[in-house]
Amino acid sequence: MQHQPEYMLGVDIGTTSTKAVLFTTQGQVVAQHAVEYPLLCTTPGMAEQDPLQIYDAVLSAIKNAVGNAAGKNGVEAAQIKLVSFSAAMHSVIAVGQDGALLSNSITWGDNRAGAWANRIRDELGGHEIYLRTGTPIHPMSPLCKIMWLRHDQPQLFARTARFVGVKEYVLYRLFGDWLVDHSIASATGMFNLQQLDWDQGALELLGIGPQHLSTLVPTTHHLSGLAPAMAQQLGLAPATPFVIGANDGVLSNLGVNAIGPGQVAVTIGTSGAMRTVIDKPLTDPSGRTFCYALTAKHWVVGGPTNNGGSIFHWVRDELATAEAAAAKAAGLDPYDALTNIAEGVSAGAEGLLFHPYLAGERAPLWNADARGSYFGLATHHGKPHMIRAALEGVIFSLYSILPAVEDLIGPTTHMMATGGFARSSLWRQMMADIFEREVVVPESVESSCLGAAVLGLYALGKVDSLDVIGGMVGSTHRHVPIAENVALYRRLWPIYAAIPKQLEQQYRLLSQFQRETAASPS
Repeated sequence: MQHQPEYMLGVDIGTTSTKAVLFTTQGQVVAQHAVEYPLLCTTPGMAEQDPLQIYDAVLSAIKNAVGNAAGKNGVEAAQIKLVSFSAAMHSVIAVGQDGALLSNSITWGDNRAGAWANRIRDELGGHEIYLRTGTPIHPMSPLCKIMWLRHDQPQLFARTARFVGVKEYVLYRLFGDWLVDHSIASATGMFNLQQLDWDQGALELLGIGPQHLSTLVPTTHHLSGLAPAMAQQLGLAPATPFVIGANDGVLSNLGVNAIGPGQVAVTIGTSGAMRTVIDKPLTDPSGRTFCYALTAKHWVVGGPTNNGGSIFHWVRDELATAEAAAAKAAGLDPYDALTNIAEGVSAGAEGLLFHPYLAGERAPLWNADARGSYFGLATHHGKPHMIRAALEGVIFSLYSILPAVEDLIGPTTHMMATGGFARSSLWRQMMADIFEREVVVPESVESSCLGAAVLGLYALGKVDSLDVIGGMVGSTHRHVPIAENVALYRRLWPIYAAIPKQLEQQYRLLSQFQRETAASPS
């Protein structure tokens, strides 16, 4: 009798969409589906999403990925051995006693807790909390968001029975339990990395107790007993185990096989990040890096940037609308057209620098008031220089995280790159030149989904080690540094790095002016 193939489903609940990817247990993609949802930004600093839309997106992504596999490949429900989750970090949803939604999901990009983040950091022992929890004090973190809700929305705070993240809400709707994995919890600013428990000092600062948060479980925890009607809707067997999984950042490292010593993963999606894996939790005495859990033996340190692919969107919509429209009319990808324009300018954009802080900045500045700027504009600069400088600015911003990471763990060697930017040959080469090392792009662009699926195999005892992913991740592109480009970037880097340090006071004053004038009636 011929052995039936087995499959695993990785689901990534992201910032702009949920993706479900069905893999064979050897890591080959069989089917996938993505569902987008909007970001709600109706007031200054606000960045929220509707949890009901996200829940529906999760169901739709799973149903369609499974349905596509059944229709095209004849995959049966019993052959799908697990569903495992990845999710974006730092979201906060206020829910009532009965699980009813009291708020939208406040995302990582919401900056309304900025004043409280500053006060926690400067006056309320924030650095000590960071050293225990591994999450830098910044308005992205649930710690700061809950502090803001307590003081600025006291009526909502008083009605809230529990503060949860978006993955917690989805799993509650599916299984009826409020659970949070150590990985998502380690990105809240409220989880003690050494004790693997909620941090008493952080909770006392917020005026809440463990009962106001979900029950902590390892990333390998799994649930079963999906309601038959829901299983039928999704195309799954009711007994299919659901592995709680981890956050999208750490799973991206796993998904590109950057889990060994000195291996670094660099991701640029809407935002961006640089991460490396170590075997025990470690925080930075200077507070520049995060530390998040993958498993009990795998911890991820690194830093995020607020401004990744979002900068390319801004360039398209604000600087190159005519070029983007012409490309679209010709049946071409507008982003390809813009990179073609940028390629007409030499490395370094002839001395034009762009600091991409359009949404403030996280690592290594951790300054929500930082603002973007072009520096060095001269009469010989045109639109192609501005496009190239914007793309280089994103890579420079990521490169600025590297010294903090290497101060903690020592030199890094191998670099794996993933995310939407990895489809651009120009951006990949920029990264190799600015980082001055070989850049390898894995075959699978959905690294968080693959990471989630492999973590699911490990959780269910189907593999003995996460190292099996090494046999699943090939490479589609390799870029080595171009010496003349490296020389130009080495000259520009000290200038680029010095500017944000000199503008801290100006950032604060200008962001205050922007908030006041944006809030004023016209």
